[in-house]
Amino acid sequence: MAFAVSVVLPLLTVAVPVRPGHPGALAPIDSLAADVQSSLRGGVKNVTAEQLVHSFVGSAKSNSDKAPCHCIAANPSWKPCLRTVPRCVFIDLGAADGNSFNTFISNGYGEVGKCPSVQWSAVLVEANPRFNKPLQAVGQTYGQVSVMSSTAAYMCEGSTSFFLDKVNTEKNFWGSSMSSNHPDVKASGKQKVTVPTVNLNRILYENTIESDWVMVKMDIEGSEYDVLPCVSKSPSGSLIDRLYLEQHDAAWGMTGTTPAEMEAAKAELRRRGVDIPPYFSWTL
Repeated sequence: MAFAVSVVLPLLTVAVPVRPGHPGALAPIDSLAADVQSSLRGGVKNVTAEQLVHSFVGSAKSNSDKAPCHCIAANPSWKPCLRTVPRCVFIDLGAADGNSFNTFISNGYGEVGKCPSVQWSAVLVEANPRFNKPLQAVGQTYGQVSVMSSTAAYMCEGSTSFFLDKVNTEKNFWGSSMSSNHPDVKASGKQKVTVPTVNLNRILYENTIESDWVMVKMDIEGSEYDVLPCVSKSPSGSLIDRLYLEQHDAAWGMTGTTPAEMEAAKAELRRRGVDIPPYFSWTL
C-alpha cells in the first residue's frame, strides 16, 4: 500500500506515490514539473499535428492481428530479486537506440543523484533489430544496464511478428509495431521480422524490490492495450512507482482492449500507488 510524500517544486507541489519504507527524500524530482518546463517531456501539449496522430487514442476495437500469447500475471518459476539495497530502476519498453535512457542518465526523468542509495540500474527492451548495435554499446558502457535487443515487450513469453517502420527516417523509425494495422507499418509494406516477447511482469518481479524507485517508460505502439491490463492484474504492478505511458490507437492492440478498459486498468494501477503523468516520448 503506497502513501504520499509531498515534493515541492518551482510553481508546483505534487504528491509523489511512495511505498512503505521508501526513502521519500531521495525520490527523483517529480517529472510532471519537467513536463511543464522542458521541451523534451510532456503529454501531447505543444506537439505537431503529426505527433498528435502518432499518439492518437482511438476507439476502434477491430484488429486482424492475433496475440502471440495470453496474460501471465505471475509464475512460480520466476526468481525474485534478492537485492537488499534500494536504487532507481529505469525500465524502458521501446528503447530505440537508447535515447530515452540517455535522457534518464542526464536527469531528464528526475535527478539520478537523488536515487535511493545513489544507485541505479536499467532494463532496455527493443524489438527493432535496427537498434541492436547502439543498444549493445550502451550495455557495454554501463555494467548496470541489461539490454534485451530484438525482443518485444509484452505480457507473456512467446514469439511474435514485429513490423518495421521503414518510412520515418527522421523520427527514428518510431512507427514499428507488433500491429499490422499501424499506418506506418502499412506505408512500409508490412515488412516484418520474428522476435521473442518478454513479460513486463517478470521483469519487474526479477529486477526490482519494494524499496526501489521504479520507473517504466512504455512506448510500444499499441501493445500497451495488451500489456497494461495484464500488469494491473499482477502483483508486480505494485512495484512500479511511475509509469511514463505513451498511449496510441486502441486498434493497434491485439486483445480487443477498449479505451474504457484501458482507463480502468490505469485507474487500478493508480489505486495501487502508481503515478501516471501525461507523457509523450520524443523518439528522435
